[in-house]
Amino acid sequence: MSRYVDELMADVVAKNPGEPEFHQAVREVAESVELALERHPEYRKEKILERIIEPERVIIFRVPWVDDRGEIQVNRGYRVEMNSAIGPYKGGLRFHPTVYLGLLKFLAFEQVFKNALTTLPLGGGKGGANFDPKGKSDAEVMRFCQSFMTELQRHIGQFTDVPAGDIGVGSREIGYLFGQYKRIRNEFTGVLTGKGVDWGGSLIRPEATGYGAVYFAEEMLETRGETLEGKVCLVSGSGNVAQYTVEKLLDYGAKPITLSDSNGFIHDPAGIDREKLAFVMELKNVKRGRIREYAERFPGVTYVEADPKADHNPLWDIPADCAFPSATQNEINGKDAANLLNNGVYVVSEGANMPSTPDAVDQFLSAGILYGPGKAANAGGVATSGLEMSQNALRLAWTREEVDARLHSIMKAIHKTVRETAEDYGQPGNYVLGANIAGFVKVAEAMLDQGVV
Repeated sequence: MSRYVDELMADVVAKNPGEPEFHQAVREVAESVELALERHPEYRKEKILERIIEPERVIIFRVPWVDDRGEIQVNRGYRVEMNSAIGPYKGGLRFHPTVYLGLLKFLAFEQVFKNALTTLPLGGGKGGANFDPKGKSDAEVMRFCQSFMTELQRHIGQFTDVPAGDIGVGSREIGYLFGQYKRIRNEFTGVLTGKGVDWGGSLIRPEATGYGAVYFAEEMLETRGETLEGKVCLVSGSGNVAQYTVEKLLDYGAKPITLSDSNGFIHDPAGIDREKLAFVMELKNVKRGRIREYAERFPGVTYVEADPKADHNPLWDIPADCAFPSATQNEINGKDAANLLNNGVYVVSEGANMPSTPDAVDQFLSAGILYGPGKAANAGGVATSGLEMSQNALRLAWTREEVDARLHSIMKAIHKTVRETAEDYGQPGNYVLGANIAGFVKVAEAMLDQGVV
């Protein structure tokens, strides 16, 4: 079977040159689902994996807008509609200078399997633009979002493709995008998730990805008769996912001690408590400041500047029990993984998408630690987006407690499915294999039912 994967990857690389993140994501899934392909030869005969790898549709468009100086700017917008076998395309929009087609194809590919794991009828997609909201005025962000949506609105809809937020796309951007969609289409429908609670959004949606990653970690620990109580935790990032990971860790009695942004990270040995977290939320969500200000505000905190030339991230070289990478892809490399393991970390629950390199993943699996890959551990965000879609369709708004209970239930179900799938395929405790096979089989069966489309 490895020859099949090698030939498949040679074809993927030839067809998609210069897209290393996409190649990495495809190889990980292909190697994991070999066992499923052996058990279900019809999947190979019908070329299910080959069809999943190829996006159903890719949209690329220019986004012209005018900055505050009256200068015309031009960015590039994208939407990758990867697979709709089990529901409308669902996945975030990312606004960041690093956005390019290969990155979004990787994210959309991952999204297909993540969404399949949620138990909800959601296909996979991803989009965004190489626009940097950082340092832009509200007026500039609004003009960009309006121009972006003027084109995107032709390709999305509540039964077709329902985008959400991602890096660089928070409540402000979702508001501007939705306003433009409503203006052009003359309809108020649930075409975006992550909306404001007063106009169709769901309670718990901002918290969902971070909460879900913590719920998943708690489920993994339960298999060893442990809890998060008293555990020292490393958290990267300082945006939406990281903030609510910290909040839920505090609910469980854990002790988060780090946060980061693109400039560096803070280490607070005393622990990030609720007062300090409130400061971070004000700093990042309102003032849009940098995490170093945390170290200036609270005594005993160390701030370490990011070094892009370094071969490791010192954040992952701090003694702890658990790690929650919640920033971006490939933020934990092989050396980082070795440092984590050497410093006592035995639980990794990924809040970001594919934050660990293949070398790092191999080390986690070899060490036998509790490792929750992103497509399982961070599925809480898209799961709650699905719940938002349900509320929009029903014209209802569930209470905070109702949504949180449903989210917790979904994360428990994902953990159970992933764990049982790994055991069924003779790899107990391998959450990577369990997540990939469980998501793949669900999509594959739907594709078989629907024919060659």
